[in-house]
Amino acid sequence: KPAAMRRKMGIALASLLLMGTGIFLSQQAHAQNYPNHPVKIIVPFATGGPADNYARFIAQRLQENLGQSFVVDNKPGAGSVIGTDLAAKATPDGYTLLLMSNTHTVNETLIPNKPFALMKDFVGVAPINYSDLVLVVNPTKGLNSLADVIRVAKAQPGKLDYGSGSAGYQLMAELFNDVAGVQLFNVPFKGASEAMTAVASGTVHMAFADITGASELVKGGKLRALAVASDRRVPAVPNVPTAIEAGLPGFTAYTWVGAMVSAKTPKAETDKLASLLTAIERLPETREFYE
Repeated sequence: KPAAMRRKMGIALASLLLMGTGIFLSQQAHAQNYPNHPVKIIVPFATGGPADNYARFIAQRLQENLGQSFVVDNKPGAGSVIGTDLAAKATPDGYTLLLMSNTHTVNETLIPNKPFALMKDFVGVAPINYSDLVLVVNPTKGLNSLADVIRVAKAQPGKLDYGSGSAGYQLMAELFNDVAGVQLFNVPFKGASEAMTAVASGTVHMAFADITGASELVKGGKLRALAVASDRRVPAVPNVPTAIEAGLPGFTAYTWVGAMVSAKTPKAETDKLASLLTAIERLPETREFYE
């Protein structure tokens, strides 16, 4: 009887091992065939903004690498909550990615009753980009330097306003208010591109913008860059001083963007996406695009 029991236990253990091996091999085979139909990248911000630009650049490179379509789907609204909720409710099969940013982490504090739990419902795949912010103004407003902004804001409280495309940008502006000892007033927009358009048209005085999205408008003369919120100058706008150089020590701010998927997504698909995105981030053309 002990021998028979040992045989039964051995058979049971072997069956479990074979079952586990089968599941592992099945997952690996599935990952090798992934993706076999179009993948959606949900961007919870408006078109034309930094997150949208990064998503479209990444989608094109993924498509070139895998021979499968990666479709950018902009779902702005409610400070990124609408698009993020759609991603949280999507089938967790690796065919829906979410492009998230520091706005999401700000919302964790500002919006307590969201329909999803960011750290529970999602898992990080890979970082996409890190970018310093630049303070841009309308060239016709008579604000030619950071010192001008601070001087006018202190002399005429309530006169100057700024456009913000998300809670993340608003937080950066409030940090500026605190460090500079001024009170710029927030005018919210659906996305960063709308905020920059408002500055260029003169609807608002200024905005804190992502370097990648603002540099062409600065070079074209539609925006004037007064300072970058960094401890070093930025190659995209080399003639623009840092906030420290412009007379405001202690002010640094940046944005970041990353990719996430549902926490229930099979690990093999998540790992494959992470590997691909990491490889794309290391390409010289990617760094050139971001700068």
